[in-house]
Amino acid sequence: MNVLLDENDLKKLIVVGDRILIKPKTPQSKTKSGLYLPPGVQEKEKVQIGYVLKVGPGYPIPAVSDIDEPWKSGNDEPKYVPLQPKEGDLAVYMQTAAIEIEFNKEKYVVVSQSSILLLVRDDGLFE
Repeated sequence: MNVLLDENDLKKLIVVGDRILIKPKTPQSKTKSGLYLPPGVQEKEKVQIGYVLKVGPGYPIPAVSDIDEPWKSGNDEPKYVPLQPKEGDLAVYMQTAAIEIEFNKEKYVVVSQSSILLLVRDDGLFE
């Protein structure tokens, strides 16, 4: 599935729930032995690699009702279990579970946390 968005600013995108916005890493055009790969071969692989750009808030926790304790202040703010991926991580994810979107003529994918197989976190990567 491919979705085309006509917006200018990536900051306006809000990722919801357990979803993660990933910028796929550009595939290599040749193998380690020097053979050139035809276009589209890397895109058909079951496992892909990309950089995490945005992360949703996580899994929502159901609100506990305090009806029997009226003196407690009511807080209607939803609470979430946070996700493991962080912005800047390198993620190895399942291509079959990814939703492709095109934004500013660039390709991105949205995957759920359960589709991510592995994360590589380098704290000094963007410094």
